[in-house]
Amino acid sequence: MTLPTHTDEGLTLGPVQMLIVGFEGDNFDGSIMEELDRLKEHDIVRLIDLMFVKKNEEGELETAHRSDLSPEEAEQFGAIVGALVGFGAEGEEGAEYGAVAGAAELEDGHVFDDDAVWYLGDAIPEGTAAAVALLEHRWAIPLRDKIAKAGGLTLSDAWVHVADLVAVGALAKAKAEA
Repeated sequence: MTLPTHTDEGLTLGPVQMLIVGFEGDNFDGSIMEELDRLKEHDIVRLIDLMFVKKNEEGELETAHRSDLSPEEAEQFGAIVGALVGFGAEGEEGAEYGAVAGAAELEDGHVFDDDAVWYLGDAIPEGTAAAVALLEHRWAIPLRDKIAKAGGLTLSDAWVHVADLVAVGALAKAKAEA
């Protein structure tokens, strides 16, 4: 069975990445949000949810939430995610229950709730900040659709980070010296 990544209403869901970033100090000048806005404007990524938590030197928390989804889109996103989780757990009956539960969960437009704020706040030291973002990679939707139309299936996918490439180089050097 092929699981849909869109609804009859037209919401298409691309690959979603959870990104967690930590920050030292207070170097926020708005450039990160400007870049997210630029990426959204060009339909490269869409910010499903962002939770930012900053802990000052006195241990007090400042928080901010942001999402590019309208309330209707958030409910549709919740329904899709809930249906997929429900399908995996209980088949078609679970998918129906999951869709309803997922839509209700995102009624407020945010994946990350107050419990997540306190969890993140407890995890970061004073004088630092952290952000948790769910980014939908919109650029990948047409590519995924073309692959599926050609009968292709994703066998594996992974992010390759700069540190991974450095580690590969270090391993290659160690092998060459051995």
